[in-house]
Amino acid sequence: MSTAYATASRAYTESSVLTAPPERLVVMLYDGANRFLVRAAAAIRAGDAGQAGEQLGRANAILDELLGTLDHEAGGAVAERLESIYLFCERTLVEAQLQRDADKVDRVAALLAELREAWAAIADNPPPTR
Repeated sequence: MSTAYATASRAYTESSVLTAPPERLVVMLYDGANRFLVRAAAAIRAGDAGQAGEQLGRANAILDELLGTLDHEAGGAVAERLESIYLFCERTLVEAQLQRDADKVDRVAALLAELREAWAAIADNPPPTR
């Protein structure tokens, strides 16, 4: 039964990603980053450096994806600010891993949660098409 559920869950997730508008995809990326950051902080607090490293790596991969999707030409100053924030987050997560500091992971998670809420508001109220 669990295999059928897992297969259905994967199919639903794939369908959601394939049909989601770009703004919703960004929200999904933030949700994934948060999930990995929560796990990383818990692993650091538990003294599990291997698990923390794996989860921080996944969160960094999402930050890399967010960086790669920035459109500096169309986004201008907003894209520049987001780039600065994402790079700050990546640096902070490296420090968190090296120093085994879960509080730094929590700070990054809080910052990304604020951005996630802004993107969710945009996704829920897209600008009218012309």
